[in-house]
Amino acid sequence: MNEVINLKRVRKAKARAADETASAQNRAAFGRTKTEKTFAKTKREAADQKLDGHKRNDNDSNT
Repeated sequence: MNEVINLKRVRKAKARAADETASAQNRAAFGRTKTEKTFAKTKREAADQKLDGHKRNDNDSNT
């Protein structure tokens, strides 16, 4: 004979597992310290400035 399964418990366990995966994703995305956030921001801004410095202007052509 098979074991009796409580569907309410199975449903709750499934919901808890789904919530845990969503929580893990949020911790990875938003769980950074302020120092890490500012470091990433300054690094991104420096890369943007470097890229903007290498842009060509059509008015500066010597040909």
